[in-house]
Amino acid sequence: MEELINFGKGPLFRFSFSIMILGLLRVMFLSLLNGFEAKKRARDKMVPKGYIRKMTIGFILPIRAFRVKPFDAIVSILFHIGLLLTPIFLFDHALLFQRSIGTSCLGITLPKEIADNLTIITIFSGLILLILRLTNKSSRFISRKQDFLWLILLIIPFITGFVCSRFAVKPDTYNLLMLIHIFSGCLIFMLIPFTKIAHCVLLPLSQWISARAWKFPSEAGKNILVTLGKREEKL
Repeated sequence: MEELINFGKGPLFRFSFSIMILGLLRVMFLSLLNGFEAKKRARDKMVPKGYIRKMTIGFILPIRAFRVKPFDAIVSILFHIGLLLTPIFLFDHALLFQRSIGTSCLGITLPKEIADNLTIITIFSGLILLILRLTNKSSRFISRKQDFLWLILLIIPFITGFVCSRFAVKPDTYNLLMLIHIFSGCLIFMLIPFTKIAHCVLLPLSQWISARAWKFPSEAGKNILVTLGKREEKL
């Protein structure tokens, strides 16, 4: 089992990290390309910059979500903060990054107590989000099975890592939990570009891309009528 753990910390970690970076770059490139193509085809090429800035700020700081569902918004923000900060700035992870890819945040790692508290917050907020998604009819309706599985997968490395770092367990149990911790983390890396979480790389550009992408080209109406079998009707 130790050989599998070393494999996970070395070759598998580097491979999964590379897949994540290349995949996110691909997502950004295709999104930008689609945005420019949409502008090229559109009759109205003007993009409301003020509106885009307002929507971007509102997307980064979910003020509307606080008004509509304040509890859900707070839980979601806490989950995302722990999800991003803990894996990056935890000392053991920073050391792994340094050894595997030659770069890390060793100079600004989190104190163990803060890292542990963030881990606990991430676990409980993730479980609350899962319960809210399961019990809320509208959330359950728009969620796919992989959305529930993805949320569970994100929590697994936090639970296994916390148990391994804070509790005295038998060596075999420790190795098993550490194996699950490492392999689930690598799986998350590889899946990020192909899931909703890929929006993290598009966050600053999301509203700009949407504003361009939703401008229909001049022939869009005719094509829609052809698709609907209503070619002879007037627009």
